[in-house]
Amino acid sequence: MQTSNDPAKSPAHLSADLEQEPREECGVFGLWAPGEDVSKLTYFGLFALQHRGQEGAGMAVGEDGRILVFKDSGLVSQVFDEGTLDALQGNVSVGHTRYSTAGAGNWENVQPMFRTAPDGTDIAIGHNGNLINYSDLQREAIERRLIPKQGVSGQGSSSDTSVVSALLAGGVTDGRTVLDSARELLPRLRGAFCFVFTDGQSLYAARDPHGVRPLSLGRLENGWVVASETSALDITGASFVRDIEPGELITIDESGVSSERFASPSPKTCVFEYVYIARPDSVIEGRTVNAARLEIGRRLSHVAPIDGDLVMPVPESGTPAAIGYAEESGIPFVQGLMKNAYVGRTFIQPSDTLRQLGLRLKLNPVREVIEGKKLIVVDDSIVRGNTQRKLIRMLREAGAAEVHVRIASPPVKWPCFYGIDFASPGELIANHGGAGSTASGDEDVAHDICTMIGADSLAFVTIDDMIASTERPASSLCAACFDGHYPLGLPQDNANADAVRRIKERTHAAE
Repeated sequence: MQTSNDPAKSPAHLSADLEQEPREECGVFGLWAPGEDVSKLTYFGLFALQHRGQEGAGMAVGEDGRILVFKDSGLVSQVFDEGTLDALQGNVSVGHTRYSTAGAGNWENVQPMFRTAPDGTDIAIGHNGNLINYSDLQREAIERRLIPKQGVSGQGSSSDTSVVSALLAGGVTDGRTVLDSARELLPRLRGAFCFVFTDGQSLYAARDPHGVRPLSLGRLENGWVVASETSALDITGASFVRDIEPGELITIDESGVSSERFASPSPKTCVFEYVYIARPDSVIEGRTVNAARLEIGRRLSHVAPIDGDLVMPVPESGTPAAIGYAEESGIPFVQGLMKNAYVGRTFIQPSDTLRQLGLRLKLNPVREVIEGKKLIVVDDSIVRGNTQRKLIRMLREAGAAEVHVRIASPPVKWPCFYGIDFASPGELIANHGGAGSTASGDEDVAHDICTMIGADSLAFVTIDDMIASTERPASSLCAACFDGHYPLGLPQDNANADAVRRIKERTHAAE
């Protein structure tokens, strides 16, 4: 069965940072631990993954083949309370934190998705990523009468996960198990996906053949954990065992962990996980995110040196790179911006006046630190540029003599179709200005953006330095948002993908 708070009473969710920064995508968590307090461990795991999705949260808890799902819009701490967690009793769970990268941000699309198979088997599933053959899968589900034409029956969901849940459940019939259905379905999915799902008895997890998004396996004293990031293992007391490999499907039950391949691996891990998405205390493919960001900062200090007085980060994701920059350059590191750790999301409908204060809800300058100083401000990325423009104005109003911006990634010129909610090509600031086009060199782009945001200077780390900082070969990484090379291909029936195709056709014709 499935329940939630009344969606009709859910408030409109507005980001406290009103500039629409890149939204990470989703976080998934799975737990198999008979005898443990499964719902509360799942709650803590989701709390550790809150940064990966702040529009909705949910969990499905199962025992003896029956599943109870509770989900709603909002933060993990807003969705669940002690009474709810006490009511969610079982041995196995699936949890999810969500941003809407496929499907609207309404309650129906909050995960886990719940389905009952034709043979009566309950199934709950959570997904991190995006499928590029979603349209084909949707048509198949409609033709098989697994979903009606207007959406998924009983849920009204428009997400790719809802279609996968319908196909997965639809294959559990005539003596076929959930595992049998997954074996048949997974090889036909195209795109980025990390799935955790359960039939109320066993826990299953799968990662796409390219391993675009991270997924890790951990060991509890009395069970097993699967999570998008190793930080969620740490917070639940699980010890890291290994990464779930690209193209791998695992089953966890009373027999332990069993593994099988549904596709040959061809790694293309998202490099933006190292730059911005993942927590600094997480480990991806053996490399700590913090170490990668420190190294990016060190390399960034050599790209365009500046004789500044202080190095300061845009917290929190810019902090490790700023520390690396300061260490390598010898320029003192300071916290010149204070972040309100309790902002999260606001349910207040902003007036024009309050909208102007949006950034100050999140960040506020320390005047005595920055007044009269030449600042080197390090941020992780620049997408639309609205936040940086307001930030620079704020720093100048606080008395900064000069503001030199350094970005710990190359210019973002292309949208992502593999699980990050970037803007369309035309909305990206790197594609505007005199030199602004997807074909422009980074120096020209930096000059244009510097003028638009009002900085004294602006420089980006090179794509080669960014990749080198991960200690991964370039051939094993996806950097499509920076270089426009989409290793998994482009989706059909997608306006942004059509725009990318047109840009590439024009560029090819011009050559």
